Amino acid sequence: MVEDVTVGQVIHRIGDETYDLVVIADGEVEVVREATADAPEEVIATFGPGAFLGELGLLTGQTVYLSARAVRNSRIYRLSTENFRRLMATEADIADIILAAFRARRHILKYAAAQTIEIIGSSFSAESMSLRTYAARLELPHSWLDIDTPEAKFLMDVSALSVDDLPAVLLPGEKLLKATPAQLARSLGLSYRKGRSADVDLVVVGGGPAGLAATVNGSSEGLATVMLDAVGPGGQAAASSRIENYLGFPHGLSGAELTRLASVQVLKFGANIYSPSTVVALGTGADRLAVLLSDGTEIPTRAAIVATGARYRSLPIDRWKEFEHAGIYYAATEMEARSCARKEVAVVGGANSAGQAAVFLAGRGCMVHLVVRAEDLSARMSSYLVNRISVHPRISVHTSTEVTELRGGTSLEAVRLANSSHHEEAVVPCCGLFCFIGAYPASGWLNGCCSTDGKGFIYTGIHIPDEDLGPQWKILGRDPLPFETSMPGVFAVGDVRYGSTKRVAAAVGEGASAISSVHQVVGARL
Repeated sequence: MVEDVTVGQVIHRIGDETYDLVVIADGEVEVVREATADAPEEVIATFGPGAFLGELGLLTGQTVYLSARAVRNSRIYRLSTENFRRLMATEADIADIILAAFRARRHILKYAAAQTIEIIGSSFSAESMSLRTYAARLELPHSWLDIDTPEAKFLMDVSALSVDDLPAVLLPGEKLLKATPAQLARSLGLSYRKGRSADVDLVVVGGGPAGLAATVNGSSEGLATVMLDAVGPGGQAAASSRIENYLGFPHGLSGAELTRLASVQVLKFGANIYSPSTVVALGTGADRLAVLLSDGTEIPTRAAIVATGARYRSLPIDRWKEFEHAGIYYAATEMEARSCARKEVAVVGGANSAGQAAVFLAGRGCMVHLVVRAEDLSARMSSYLVNRISVHPRISVHTSTEVTELRGGTSLEAVRLANSSHHEEAVVPCCGLFCFIGAYPASGWLNGCCSTDGKGFIYTGIHIPDEDLGPQWKILGRDPLPFETSMPGVFAVGDVRYGSTKRVAAAVGEGASAISSVHQVVGARL
């Protein structure tokens, strides 16, 4: 659609729920961050003839957080969201150019537009950490202000906030008090709303590598696909500081980068990502499944893939819950490393994830105590990591050792280590304890509708015991397909699946491979 706009006319403004891709035929348009409580209005960028407006929010469905207005009389072309998604799905060359521009703009806007979302809280607050993790996972332009800084105190004063209101999020024209990721998602238009995806072929529950791979392959092969995650895309892989054995990345890549790249692929093929969206049950209908969310929303779908992975295990030590996110972490990324830079920390665990965390933190100047219950570091860790750790001057390895006590005031300050071989104990300074001792399958929400082993891992395909196959299978006249659970049309991939290999590459392979089985089910139900 062609439109002539005059000087000062607003093309889209902050808070708009949807907006068009705008191509400038003639004239000039500026993108503006509107004034906030602690900053005046700022022009972020100016575009002239041949340029287009927009960034990743056009694909994610995020509400507009920067305004655009004409600098002089201009002629523009508008492409609606529906037509834009059709273009991205059918014109690969154009889609690649637009995606590259969108990613570059989002990277720039993470800093240039950081004041559009201002999060105020305490570095030692689990609630604040949840908000920061959510914003980081989704690459939302935002700024973090710790309550102890002068900037935070000033902003709290001018915004009439008290300590009891924290964590708080300041958005253009809106304040979120005692904020949660779910509240922030609703305000930004990133949570699932009824009617957003009217006709769904596939719902993927879980946004780790397996879920992302399933979503990319499902949507690229023509299935109307929705991905739901209770936290944000990435799963446990997003917490990995470095993945070095993933094919095609000889120098390694962080879990966060893998998540970013995969999420862009998901958006490219027209799938929708909604988080945080907590799924609490699966139900069956006459010819469809139903995915039930915690807020009561029901999403009808022809097939579902369970890729909920696993939940982190913790140590049975007094004050553990008290220090979670106040010195105890389950991930070692840049966010956590900044809180512990050049200080003493402990990493607990003997597998690759613990080894990668130790190397990463040591590389950020930390003195690392690697605490391993086994007698030999090489029992569960890859040799390349063992070799790297053994020669690193800032890593001390404590084998046959466990953490037995946590010490500190409002945050962790020290831990007691007990060596079972030498019957020795020692208290070491520790501002951060990074726990990588495994996980258990996140399958409890299925409430027994899918057959599992004694630990909760979901049986699929030929692994399903005959006694767990109900009468519906005789009616269907077939056996469960690869990756299909005991509930027809429901599949399981990744760490939550019985017999899966707990590696990123394997999870990606399972997520992609399951789509072949999904097609057979969806085709039969059409």
